[in-house]
Amino acid sequence: MPILPPILERPGRLLRTVRHLRAGQIVNRLVRRFRISRALDGAAPERRPPVAAWVNGSGRRASMLSETRFRFVGHEGEVRTAADWNDPARTKLWLYNLHYFDDLRADDMAARGRWHGALMERWLTENPPRSGNGWEPYPLSLRIVNWIGWDLAGNRLSLQLLQNLAVQVRALGQTLEFHLLGNHLLANAKALIFAGCFFSSPEADGWLRAGLGLLTDQLDEQILSDGGHFELSPMYHAIILEDVLDLIQLSKLYPRELEAERQSWKMLAGRMMAWLADMTHPDGEIAFFNDAAFGIARTHAELAAYARLLDVEHTSNADPLRVLGNSGYLGLRSGPFSVIFDAAEIGPRYLPGHGHADVLSLEACLDGRRLLSNGGTSSYADDMVRNEERSTAAHGTVEIDGHSSSEVWGSFRVGRRAHPFDLSTKTRGDRLSAAASHDGYRWLPGKPVHRRHIAVSPVALSVTDRITGTGGHSVVGRFPLHPSVSVSPEPGGCRLELAGGRVLRVHIDGPSNLAIEEGHFSPTFGQRLSRPVLVWRHDGRLPVTIETRFEL
Repeated sequence: MPILPPILERPGRLLRTVRHLRAGQIVNRLVRRFRISRALDGAAPERRPPVAAWVNGSGRRASMLSETRFRFVGHEGEVRTAADWNDPARTKLWLYNLHYFDDLRADDMAARGRWHGALMERWLTENPPRSGNGWEPYPLSLRIVNWIGWDLAGNRLSLQLLQNLAVQVRALGQTLEFHLLGNHLLANAKALIFAGCFFSSPEADGWLRAGLGLLTDQLDEQILSDGGHFELSPMYHAIILEDVLDLIQLSKLYPRELEAERQSWKMLAGRMMAWLADMTHPDGEIAFFNDAAFGIARTHAELAAYARLLDVEHTSNADPLRVLGNSGYLGLRSGPFSVIFDAAEIGPRYLPGHGHADVLSLEACLDGRRLLSNGGTSSYADDMVRNEERSTAAHGTVEIDGHSSSEVWGSFRVGRRAHPFDLSTKTRGDRLSAAASHDGYRWLPGKPVHRRHIAVSPVALSVTDRITGTGGHSVVGRFPLHPSVSVSPEPGGCRLELAGGRVLRVHIDGPSNLAIEEGHFSPTFGQRLSRPVLVWRHDGRLPVTIETRFEL
């Protein structure tokens, strides 16, 4: 009997995944396999002189540790030979980062200028056109921008590097990522705009027109009216916000080419800054919904400082109850408690690759310190760790019969999806509440539906989970604690102590007891920490209602 490729082993799941794609994505995947590549040679266009020098925003950490040693996504490695650029022992994400050349625009980049110049010359000779990871369109896009930014900051690309840069732009123009769309296509558009401004020729003008047309269409589609990016990942939102800020700065260096776009980009950046503020905890770092980790994107404070340099105006929402209606996230603040509640879709129906099965999860802070937190992201590898980190069990929400609320699989794929509905909010003095339901388990026998009601006051956070439906089911509710929180059992519940000394008591009402189990927390790529998880379980018939209270 022939052995099927892994992707075809479960045809039902594959069909549930593919049916959400746009026809253009499928067609583009086929076209890419059979496209006849056009020639990339030809002289590089002349440089177009900018009216000012590029200034890097702060907050991008150095990744180049020596002339040959690098640190990406939590792992260090050497690049000594041409083969090391595509070392099969390295993860795809590590190799992608190697080809980005982000260090060219990192903090204190001038101190590593000699290393940078030598590394670019190495890349030119050791990565011939259309070979290896570095010639895939996403690394191409980021490297084009970084090489140009390095030059505009007062360095100088050699004639050989300028020639190769033009070849890279031509290669990108032939491989735009219409099969993926989303943040990848925005990165492609940004690179074309940078190249179209940096070079001066009819060919460069064509790059600029193509990039601006693509960017305008994609920003209109991808940035929601509440300012959020439609992939609903705070980390990717921050990355794309930095892209918009970079384009605003580019418009100041090349006003003749980009003057018409600058004001609309500034208004967009202001909305995006406000959204990021709402999805940032009091510790200054992002919330962990969908793919998210520290150290990949700049923080809200770092991006706000960059925005001020560019005269981008933005305001933060001081309301204690904040509803990001288009995105589906809610923020509730009362007394020392600060909560972010996820009543959002997993992402765009045709692009859920960075989505997690985290619907109706919540994250909470007390006195500005993290109390409850989703699991984060340590890896993009197609393995058990990636599957676990995207699963419902890694998040502060409810799992039924061992299934995730959305069918996450294959590193970036999603089959069956949960859809939230019936969102409501209420404010009564200093007591704030929100509630929502989702249908991610309706496919199971008895058609279970999870509804969660959260309430925050100056003295307590309560979470009430009601699961309706019929028949017997195994229902598990999890409250993953931040690793800094210590927990000890008490009669009828448990005692929590935060790093600052604040103590909480946790009690549960319903046909269940509260247990303490071990889970994982991944605040950065390459990092997996142990942490306690509060768990309740109900094995029996539905409906069932369980309330969990965190009381001062």
